[in-house]
Amino acid sequence: MTANTSANASPTRLLVLGGTEFVGRATVEAGLARGWDVTVLNRGTKPVPKGARALVGDRTAPGGLAALEGGAWDLVVDTWSHGPRAVRDAAEALKERAGRYVYVSTCSVYAWPRPAGTGVEAPLVAGDPDAEARDYPSDKRGGELAVERAFGAERSLFARAGLILGPYENVGRLPWWLLRMRRGGEVLAPGPRELPLAYIDARDLAQWLLDAGAAGRSGPYDLVSPSGHTTMGEFLEACRAVTGADAVLRWLSPEQVEAAGIEPWTELPVWCPPGELHGAMHTADVSRTVAAGLRCRPIGETVADTWEWVRDGLGEAMPGRTNPRSALGLEAGKEAEALEGAGR
Repeated sequence: MTANTSANASPTRLLVLGGTEFVGRATVEAGLARGWDVTVLNRGTKPVPKGARALVGDRTAPGGLAALEGGAWDLVVDTWSHGPRAVRDAAEALKERAGRYVYVSTCSVYAWPRPAGTGVEAPLVAGDPDAEARDYPSDKRGGELAVERAFGAERSLFARAGLILGPYENVGRLPWWLLRMRRGGEVLAPGPRELPLAYIDARDLAQWLLDAGAAGRSGPYDLVSPSGHTTMGEFLEACRAVTGADAVLRWLSPEQVEAAGIEPWTELPVWCPPGELHGAMHTADVSRTVAAGLRCRPIGETVADTWEWVRDGLGEAMPGRTNPRSALGLEAGKEAEALEGAGR
């Protein structure tokens, strides 16, 4: 059995490495919805979406890719976020048996601070495809280099995702805001209200991955909405409205937030004050990606669907997950002190 590597052929055989959480899960579900033949390789600790073929293997262990032997796929999607060696080993194992390798990377591969309004031409951090885990930016860049070394530039596609939201979020940003709104009372809302945001729903990301892979696209693309697809005000109002709680938004200026010693992005997930941090996180030039078919659903839909998942109990533990990038959210006492200091 050989992989169909024709750029004009629509891939029907999809292999997702992982496939049970967030972007990986959304990709599996998107492939199944298209009627594709979907295979998932993971450690077998969590069930895969119904309809997918499950293969068991630990890609960090010797022989962990043995279950892939004898298979062939048109498209591989890999979301690995740790040591690049695991990406290297998978790409090497699949280079003769898969048509195209799609690696879900990150905008963190750009040298910090990324200049506001830039696209994929922005400077990159260094990465080593043979390295063990070091840090998130260099690990992801090393993963890109590993894929390109095995598959070549023409068969490698890098989706450099920005802020990802949506159901099954395993970082906890949007779930934190939803659970905070559900608690009610006065909620510290970091301004300005009209502050433009850029994000992507994991399901829209998944659809783009499959569309772009099927179209034979290659190289790097920034995967996030155009800046201003929503605003901080629209985002928080959607979170407040969907929970049906008695939360009242108390808007504080960036200067008031800073004076209270509150950290942007971590203590107030999603939010960055106007300036260098906001420019790096929320103003990327994604015109190339939009031209390549990116479509982003309204923020209200992302918020409502995520709330349904949280409300059903699946997302209750998200903000406290054992995840190095999940120490998120503002402690209630600190929030109250900040509101008091800003004047009630």
